[in-house]
Amino acid sequence: MHDNETPHLPPPSLWPIGFAIGIACVLLGLVVSLPVAAVGAVLAIVFGFLWIRDVTRGVREPAPHVEPETRAVRETGAPPAAAGAAPVADDEEVAAYPRSTFLSAATIGVGAAIGGIITVPVLGFAVLPSFTNQDEQSVDLGPVENFPRGEFVIATYLEDPEIGEVSRRTVFVRNNGSADTPEGPISSFTILFSRCVHLGCPVQPNGPVDEDAAQTVGEGGAIRLVPTQPSGFGCPCHGGQYDTEGNRTAGPPVRALDRCEFSIRNGNLWLGDFYSVGEVEGTGARARITKYGHTSPGVHVDGPSAWLYPIEVPG
Repeated sequence: MHDNETPHLPPPSLWPIGFAIGIACVLLGLVVSLPVAAVGAVLAIVFGFLWIRDVTRGVREPAPHVEPETRAVRETGAPPAAAGAAPVADDEEVAAYPRSTFLSAATIGVGAAIGGIITVPVLGFAVLPSFTNQDEQSVDLGPVENFPRGEFVIATYLEDPEIGEVSRRTVFVRNNGSADTPEGPISSFTILFSRCVHLGCPVQPNGPVDEDAAQTVGEGGAIRLVPTQPSGFGCPCHGGQYDTEGNRTAGPPVRALDRCEFSIRNGNLWLGDFYSVGEVEGTGARARITKYGHTSPGVHVDGPSAWLYPIEVPG
């Protein structure tokens, strides 16, 4: 017989707590660091499996065999079942899949469905735009002759003319002449982004700027070129200092200045996408650069410190 006064509750378990900690680590890792998210995913999978295994134990284990209760048959008993009628399950067969197990499994399933319905759209709207519609930069700075060999030129331009001034960027361009490669001599340019890698403030040349020799090129004069003779570059906001290769020499920046890809097309200098570097070895055409994806200011790109910083989206 069943005791109707006894509530049908699942046995106490610590697996849900571990599962919740794993999910929390995954969400935290999406903001803090990929290794944290990976650890959280492992915890969630392991504890989730143990939780499901614990909840469904009553279903997986065979029902205990108990001899049915025998009763005397009354003469006025119910008529025998007709041939082919479906058998009626006794109490022991019903107990093989208790109500508490069904309710627990149903609760987990409904909770997972609700969580997925709520979480997936939110993550889609919040995260996917950062990884989609990322157009590559392609800006024509005009003829290579506008950039004298061995001299820096401040180039300001609109990254997206349709957006307007909000997309204006500044780079420091130096023509290094030719660099010898296995494929033969190629043009070499040092193109430094003016954004300080401490907090993103604008970097300025530490040296004279020849405004009288400034010129505008491109359609509608959208590009402005100004010669300069810097001994380095500095951030007036927080004191970050860089040499002419973009390496940090003083102040709070954590790496060298970001650089820009380039190409030569029909005698014109074209800018490509920005990228980050940790430190530059050598100078000019002989510089050795380890290229990293374009990261935000204040973020390390090499060494053990790089593991402590957020996952970078394309930018």
